Order: sequence, then C-alpha cells, then structure tokens
Amino acid sequence: MLDPLSDLIALLRPSTVFSKGISGAGRWAVRYSDFGHPGFCTILDGSCRLAVDGQAPVTLAAGDFVLLPATPGFTLSGFEAAEPIALDPHATAGISGEVRHGRQDGEPDVRMMGGHFAFASPEAGLLVSQLPAMIHLRGAERLSALVAMVREETGAERPGRDLLLARLVEILLVEALRAVGGEDTPPGLLRGLSDPRLAAAIRRMHAEPARSWTTADLAKEAALSRSAFFDRFARIVGVPPMEYLLGWRMSLAKDLLRRGTGRIEEIAERVGYGSASAFSTAFARHVGVPPKRFAMAAG
Repeated sequence: MLDPLSDLIALLRPSTVFSKGISGAGRWAVRYSDFGHPGFCTILDGSCRLAVDGQAPVTLAAGDFVLLPATPGFTLSGFEAAEPIALDPHATAGISGEVRHGRQDGEPDVRMMGGHFAFASPEAGLLVSQLPAMIHLRGAERLSALVAMVREETGAERPGRDLLLARLVEILLVEALRAVGGEDTPPGLLRGLSDPRLAAAIRRMHAEPARSWTTADLAKEAALSRSAFFDRFARIVGVPPMEYLLGWRMSLAKDLLRRGTGRIEEIAERVGYGSASAFSTAFARHVGVPPKRFAMAAG
C-alpha cells in the first residue's frame, strides 16, 4: 500500500457508480431525505443553494465540486423562496437521464452533474467517520473533468465499464480528500495527514503495521517529545496514537479475513501479533467475536 489515504480508499472499495444531469430554473426547491451512500456533484453553469443537515448553507457556483461521504438529508434550491418538494433518494437513485426542477421550459438557471456510489466495505461507516461530513471545493477543474468522465461512462455500455468507473471514483475520492485538511477539518486521518509531524508517524504506521511500535518510537518519527506527540496526535486525529494503530490493524485484519487471505497465524503476523492466540484475544476484544467466527460469517 502506498500511503494512508490510498490505504483508506482501498479498504472502502468504492463501486456501483450512478450519475445524472440536474438542472433548475425559476422558483424551485427539493428536499432529499437521508441517503447514507456517498454523493457528489459539480456545477457546470449558473448557481444554486445547498443546505446540508448539520452544515451551514452554501451557494454553489460554476466550477464548484461537492462531496458528501455519507449524504445526510439536504435541500437544493434556486434563490427565489419556494416550498421544497420532498424526494426519496433511494427511489430516484436509478434515474440516469437529466432531471429538471422548477420551470420546465427555457434556459436553466443552473446546470450540474451529480451522482452517487457505494462503498463495498462493511467497515465503510467506521472509515467514513474519519472524513468531513461535507467537502466543498471551488474552481475544482480536475474534479469537474473526472465527474464528466464518470457521467460519460455511466451512459455507455462499453467493455470494461465497471472497472473504469470504479477507478475513476477512486481517483475522484483521492482528488477531493487530498484538497481538504487543516484546522477546519474535524479530527481524523485527513487532519492528521495535514500536519507534517504527525503525517510522518501515520505513514510509518501504515507502511509497517506489523512492527512493534511504541508511542516513544512514533514520537521519534514525528521529531517530537513523547508527551508532545501524544497530546498533539490525540487532539488532531481524535484518538491516542496506539488506539489509532490498533484500529488500523483491526481494519486490515478484518479485510484479510473477509477475503480469506492466509491462515490466522499469517494474518496475526501481518498485523503485528507474535502469536495467533494473542491476535485472537485482541481481535475478539475489539470486534466482539473471534477471528475464525468472523471469517466464517463474512464468507
């Protein structure tokens, strides 16, 4: 694996991509209920308003890109007051043609391409908790180009379509996630990677999960004292360093067990345990069931 962000996306395994064109004109507003799957859109022309539950309302303009990793309820509207029309995102998820809101004739006030996809990993909820609830980027030309490619592929029945779409969405996620960070990002992996000192330690944890890391070892990687590293990591990533390492090891172990990659002893060694019994005890304590039972249920 190349780096923590690549690791995260590899475990999420984005797939099952859908996209459609959306436009609006005149007086219009639509209210989508909670969807749960990742949603995205890019504004092609014009502008509109977006109010995502739990977030401050924003104005979207041409060139903007929005990613909602878990897509809670939201309202999309023009700038004239209108009573929102309630829509069920699960009922409209399979629509691939263009959707027009408000006035049906004439030029639209806004044109956008939107879509959604699914994460194949059963751990998606836990991993998505590491991401911001909404990512809003302005002037995102590369992301707009990627969304256009997604739209083109979803509307065609070409050989290799599903594989290409999965790769496009992986690239889209990398582009969107690498663009966010800093103090405005909630505690988690992305915010940790935006801190050069912590990023050095996080990369080493991901590169060598089997190593017998201690907090002092990781503090050296970050060129910080043990106490300064511990406090900084817990504040910025949201959990203490050894708790983060344990969570990452268990995420890797669950993925390996689901895919049937190796015996319990081999998986234990790959995620940093000297024996199968020590791994089984830690896994059962963290996950709630022993690894063999987990693997059987996943199979």
